[in-house]
Amino acid sequence: MSGDLPTYLTTREMADLLRVKERKIYDLAAAGEVPHSRATGKLLFPREEVLAWIASASDAPAADAMRPPVVLGSHDPLLEWALRESGSGLAALFDGSLDGLDRFEAGEGIAAGLHVVQEEGWNTEVITRRFRYRPVVLVEWAWRSRGFIVAPGNPAGITRLADLAGRQVVRRQAKAGGQLLLERLVAEEGLTPPAATGPMARDEREAALAVLDGRAEVAFGLEASARQFKLDFVPVCEERFDLLVSRRDWFEPPFQAFVAFCGTPALREMAASLGGYRIEQLWRPHFNGG
Repeated sequence: MSGDLPTYLTTREMADLLRVKERKIYDLAAAGEVPHSRATGKLLFPREEVLAWIASASDAPAADAMRPPVVLGSHDPLLEWALRESGSGLAALFDGSLDGLDRFEAGEGIAAGLHVVQEEGWNTEVITRRFRYRPVVLVEWAWRSRGFIVAPGNPAGITRLADLAGRQVVRRQAKAGGQLLLERLVAEEGLTPPAATGPMARDEREAALAVLDGRAEVAFGLEASARQFKLDFVPVCEERFDLLVSRRDWFEPPFQAFVAFCGTPALREMAASLGGYRIEQLWRPHFNGG
């Protein structure tokens, strides 16, 4: 990491590194709590001393600490299948995009899947903000078709966001990428968010099952999940699903076994069978941390 930082950091760079406001950096310097220099008339922070200060003060796992072989974050049917079929030995703990990033940052896994909407595009803003100086890479997994999962024949006639009013809509956890996207789309159209009266689902499979068994009229979910349970699907948008991976663990045997499996025809065939996937840019990098 140190090789990618300047020899002396500015106040802004220090704030980015520590993920605090610049005012906090001035306070730390004034109190003599962080290594700094005023030799040029402005605050500068010597890289090596700062990194040593962080290492001595932090309770977080070291950047090169061993991580358990677990893939965290948002649930994706194709990813779940590939992890199982690859023989890599990698386990999965899927509980939402932001939950995965929190757990990844705490050292609880080697990778995290996410689909976090931003002003333009997907995922890079939150990753740059949280992992700019970390030894991680963000790579593309797939583009996925997301929309309304409804019962066969679409008896409720749901074709647009405004139609969700008064309906039993599957709820997702607050840290789920699908929930964040639905809230954003609803706000952009100036609509009232759907009432939180529908059943809770913690992954894409549970969301579709809630519609299948009649506990909900609609879920904002994946085309792949709708097809899996022979439900109808109304497309709304495409989203980019990425994987944040520890750079060290990328080159370890478990993840390399997973990468090798994903290069076989089996992955392409399963993506086509599930439906609603585009994987032409598999492993395309979108962010490379320090």
